[in-house]
Amino acid sequence: QVQLVESGGGLVQAGGSLRLSCAASGRTNIYYAMGWFRQTPGKKREFLAGISGSGSTTYYADSVKGRFTISRDNAKRTVYLQMNSLNADDTAVYYCARNPSVAAARAPKDYDSWGQGTQVTVSS
Repeated sequence: QVQLVESGGGLVQAGGSLRLSCAASGRTNIYYAMGWFRQTPGKKREFLAGISGSGSTTYYADSVKGRFTISRDNAKRTVYLQMNSLNADDTAVYYCARNPSVAAARAPKDYDSWGQGTQVTVSS
C-alpha cells in the first residue's frame, strides 16, 4: 500500500508563489504517474496537473497552465507542484494522487491513492 503526504501549503499574498511537495512511502512502484488536484467546500475536486512516471510528460488544466509546474524526483519519491502568480481563486485544499494506469488521466476516479491534502490560502 502506498502512503502520500502533501506539504508546503500555507498563507500567501496574491501574486506570490508556493511549492507543494508530495512524498510517497510504502510498497509502491515509484514510477507510477501522479497528479495534483484541489478542492474547495461544495465543489468537485478539480484536476490541475499530471506527470508520467519518468517525468518526461506533463499536462495541465487550462486554469493553471503557464502558472503551475509539476515535476518529480524519483530518487526522493517526491512530486512537486510549483505555483506562481497565485490569486484568491487558487485558495483550496490541494491533493496529490497516484494514477495506476490511465494515460493523461484527469478524472479523480482514475486515481487510486490520495494524500490527506494541504491547505493553500491566498490573501488579496
